Amino acid sequence: MTFSKSVWFLIKKDLLIEWRQRYAFNGILLYLASVVFLIYVSFMELKPEMWLTLFWIVMLFTSVNAVAKSFLQEGRARWLYYYSIASPYAIIVAKMIYNLTLMLILCLIGLIIYIVVLGNPLLHPTYFLLVVIIGSFSFSLTFTLMSALASKAGNSAMIMPILSFPIVVPILLLLVKLSREALYGGILEWPVKDFALLISLDAVMLVLAMLLFPFLWRD
Repeated sequence: MTFSKSVWFLIKKDLLIEWRQRYAFNGILLYLASVVFLIYVSFMELKPEMWLTLFWIVMLFTSVNAVAKSFLQEGRARWLYYYSIASPYAIIVAKMIYNLTLMLILCLIGLIIYIVVLGNPLLHPTYFLLVVIIGSFSFSLTFTLMSALASKAGNSAMIMPILSFPIVVPILLLLVKLSREALYGGILEWPVKDFALLISLDAVMLVLAMLLFPFLWRD
């Protein structure tokens, strides 16, 4: 099986599993809506910068629930099956593509719910949407790699947040900083250095995933 066919086969496999276990996706949506409603009840009226900060915190925990399970739910028998049909590179690429798609869907749905319930203080919504897309990529890439690392360790549910924390915090701070530009009127000033730093972090995570996963695969 060629690399592209292997990747597509594995993505379809994840889609079928997600479809059969729709309660998991529905549970994430319920969690997302519940947290947004709790924010509404607790604050009633939010300052724009607090609106942004809480949005990214909600998206962070949503991504943990959605993406972190990608490798943690794989049993030993399924790993042996993967070993017989695909290369480690095909597996990690398929997981990253699938998780990116899942995070994009959840972030867009979450943004719609957030705006409907808590209002819309954004003066540059197109710019903010771009930041959301990049943030989805950052979260999906980070938690895919961390899930792969944690899956090979004992007590993986405990290891996952410990591994993720030092990487996720800088990403979260950058996303909040980038998003602030969407709140201000007038000419939009693109924070090129911050975008470059965030994309550089994503590139490092991508390279680490491609380098480390084959060694995890051999374990």
